[in-house]
Amino acid sequence: MAQRVVVTLFDDMDGGEAAETVAFGLDGKSYEIDLNQTNAKKLRTALAPYLEAARKHSKSGKVYRHTAVSPDPSAVRAWARSHQMDVPPRGRIPKRVYEAFDAAN
Repeated sequence: MAQRVVVTLFDDMDGGEAAETVAFGLDGKSYEIDLNQTNAKKLRTALAPYLEAARKHSKSGKVYRHTAVSPDPSAVRAWARSHQMDVPPRGRIPKRVYEAFDAAN
């Protein structure tokens, strides 16, 4: 004997049929709400300015930080030498060289 199970979601705001379950968190607590497309869009629109300013939080509890990626040191050295700048063959490249490289590129 075969069985067919049908799960129907109901919008938690207006009681109509829901299109999706939206998960979100606030104050260290996780929430889920079943919403139709219109109500899901309203929720996302209302939260958009806060999400834009917020930092993402990983599941491990560590906060994601945006870090700047510096250019390849060998490329900076080659550029500096081609522009007659004094740059050491090894070790730390002076900040002024990086600044000049960034300004030129």
